[in-house]
Amino acid sequence: MPTVPTVTLNNGVTIPQLGFGVFQIPDDETTAAVSGALEAGYRSIDTAAVYGNESGVGRALAESGLPREDLFITTKLWNADQGYDSTLAAFEASLAELGLDYLDLYLVHWPAPARDLYVDTWRALEKLLADGRIRAAGVSNFQPSHLRRLLGESSLVPAVNQVELHPGLQQVDVRAANAGHGIVTEAWSPLAQGALLNEEALTLLAERHGKTPAQVVLRWHLQLGNVVIPKSVTPARVRQNIDVFGFELSAADMEAIAGLDRGMRTGPDPDTLD
Repeated sequence: MPTVPTVTLNNGVTIPQLGFGVFQIPDDETTAAVSGALEAGYRSIDTAAVYGNESGVGRALAESGLPREDLFITTKLWNADQGYDSTLAAFEASLAELGLDYLDLYLVHWPAPARDLYVDTWRALEKLLADGRIRAAGVSNFQPSHLRRLLGESSLVPAVNQVELHPGLQQVDVRAANAGHGIVTEAWSPLAQGALLNEEALTLLAERHGKTPAQVVLRWHLQLGNVVIPKSVTPARVRQNIDVFGFELSAADMEAIAGLDRGMRTGPDPDTLD
């Protein structure tokens, strides 16, 4: 079973650098998917209220028999629940669905700037952290402008900013803003939903290293320092995605992948999603 390295967050909490995402997995399939991931060696599981599969994750965790302290569980607050009181209520609902006493990481899923509630929402996360209900608080899909406002109107710096990030959307400015504030960058859609895996630069690197293009991309993320949460329901791919610690990309390899950046989103624009 592979040993996954950890990244230390700005509050001293450690997070596995590679975890398992459950976006778009139906709840009735999530338990088996997460159970398979845990068996393969994953210990970090990332879900969200809007995915509708927190209960499926919770069932897998309960059935695993693994000590709670060996797991790192993340979920996210949906846009419609933003606001101080509604955030606290939504958190309790997510915790009940997951069957847990606390969360390792709770994220504001999107800034939803048109709602203009993410600062009040963040204050609720500050309370949850102070009360010991969560071990770390973070954001997701926050652009540098959203971060600047949040930091200007609150005292707590997010531990994580989870954003869409892959070779076709390398988020150089966002990663720099995160790093400048001591915020860890976490990549969702790290494989661009497979859209780039036939790129010649990736297939050549995969052949050279005796790996799949997906493994090459995940290795690229790790060497950039990103936390990464690939998702698959195919058991063989779930195992392949965690088998990325036995090889290393050279500086030239990394540069070849850097050349694939084209500003290509597979998901919504954080400035416009409400």
